[in-house]
Amino acid sequence: MSSTASQTVQSVHDFTVKDARGEDVDLSIYKGKVLLIVNVASQCGLTNSNYTEMSQLYEKYKDKGLEILAFPCNQFAGQEPGSNEEIVEFACTRFKAEYPIFDKVDVNGQNAAPIYKFLKSSKGGLFGDSIKWNFSKFLVDKEGRVVDRYAPTTSPLSIEKDFKKLLGTS
Repeated sequence: MSSTASQTVQSVHDFTVKDARGEDVDLSIYKGKVLLIVNVASQCGLTNSNYTEMSQLYEKYKDKGLEILAFPCNQFAGQEPGSNEEIVEFACTRFKAEYPIFDKVDVNGQNAAPIYKFLKSSKGGLFGDSIKWNFSKFLVDKEGRVVDRYAPTTSPLSIEKDFKKLLGTS
């Protein structure tokens, strides 16, 4: 990211991403919402627990201002090989996911999606900036600032208290 870009990009709300149908989504539509941004995969050992718990949390908090933004990624052991259509069908049918599922992205390397470059630069992980595996999670406040980052093995239910604080429901 060039220095001019880092001066203009101040929050997650400054990005436009593609949804699973290839349509542009301006993330400023999420201003005033608490976001949990997650790189997802359909064939990972963490898939069942993460998708199940994310659906439970979304059901419980979507009307209180929580949005979960799922970004499929095939960079970890090829565990998200399907098309966008297959991924959405899998998540929505098997796990009743109602939250938005976006276009498949790279989260690391030269071709990493700009939103992921921003997330990683805002909150480096335990082992530096790169995303280590599927289901890495970023918690974003209502102003679009990254406030926390969680490991793939961190259960979505275990961070409920963190976003409840941001929602003002604790």
